[in-house]
Formats: sequence, structure tokens, C-alpha cells
Amino acid sequence: MTDNVDLPRLSSSEEISGLLELSGERSVMVFKHSTRCPISTFAQREFMSYLPGARERGVHCVMVLVVEDRPVSLELAERLGVRHQSPQAILVRDGQAVWN
Repeated sequence: MTDNVDLPRLSSSEEISGLLELSGERSVMVFKHSTRCPISTFAQREFMSYLPGARERGVHCVMVLVVEDRPVSLELAERLGVRHQSPQAILVRDGQAVWN
């Protein structure tokens, strides 16, 4: 799906660390997406419709592709203490998952 262009992709351990640091300054929403799952594609469309309002409220949004970047997806789940799933949206504040 080409809508990914507007949504930064989280693809490294360093980016996870930066994201968790950023969450101390502003809320971060992570969308975990499987490119092989039609349910995830539907959820992605819903998430993309949320983006303009989230950005207006200062929420930083990123995407993790769980198939292509599986190690990153698993590390993020471990560092946030949430179960690895897709599709999944995780709201992060102060380095902690506050909603998923």
C-alpha cells in the first residue's frame, strides 16, 4: 500500500531508542503492520485516516513492518512489555506503553 510514504518506518534498534527518548517529550503512536495479512491492511487504512488528527495534536506516528523488520518488532514488544501482535497500535509516553 502506498500510503506508507507519509508514515516513517521504524527499522532499527537505534530508532527504537530514539523513539522511546522522544516519547518523553511527546506522545508516540506505533502501528505494527503485517504486509501479508488482509486484516492488517484494513487496520492500516483505519490508522492512516487517524494520522492528520494525531499530528495536529502533536502525536508522533511511526510504522513497524512486522514481516520485513521482525527483529525490530520483537525488540519493541520486549522493551515496551507488550505482546507481539499485528495489526497493533501502541501509544507510548515516557518510554512506556500506556495503551495498545
